[in-house]
Amino acid sequence: MPVPSTSTTAPPPGTTAAPTTRPITETLPPYRVILHNDDVNDMRHVIHALLESVPELTPERAAEIMLEAHNNGQAEVIRCPLERAELYRDRLKTFGLTATIEAV
Repeated sequence: MPVPSTSTTAPPPGTTAAPTTRPITETLPPYRVILHNDDVNDMRHVIHALLESVPELTPERAAEIMLEAHNNGQAEVIRCPLERAELYRDRLKTFGLTATIEAV
């Protein structure tokens, strides 16, 4: 049985094809890591857990996230690709915090 031929278009000799680029959000869509308030952990522990779990955070930002969760019931910790979001959520849970992931 004959094999169907496939044709590819190559750029003219002496030139190169322009690379196809896509935005990072298209290839790795962002997810939100959400910290939920609880009545168990004290504020210093929450800030410490945030700083140990999410290396991108500064102490000031960790304090803001903790206060937002305390006052509003929840706070967005970070937006990142799913695999990192799962890692950060799991790290926060090891400190006894309640965290979830939501698609953006």
